[in-house]
Amino acid sequence: MSQGEIAEKVVNYVVGEIVDKQDEVQVEVVPDGSDAIVAEVRTAKSDMGRVIGKRGRVARAIRSVANAAGDEEGLSVEVDFLD
Repeated sequence: MSQGEIAEKVVNYVVGEIVDKQDEVQVEVVPDGSDAIVAEVRTAKSDMGRVIGKRGRVARAIRSVANAAGDEEGLSVEVDFLD
């Protein structure tokens, strides 16, 4: 299992359930030190607002779930939402 695989799968699943165009969801995990990763999330432009949510509430929830998944691997997880 690669570093951050659990967090990547969790973020991919959660974001995929929120968006309309699931086939355009891309989650890429980038190492950020020995015990940290960055999950870069890309969606269709029309879905990005749904993923971020009002006042960023959905994005905050996704980050919380990603951190919980990262804890399983002993990693700190940051989630970036990219255009």
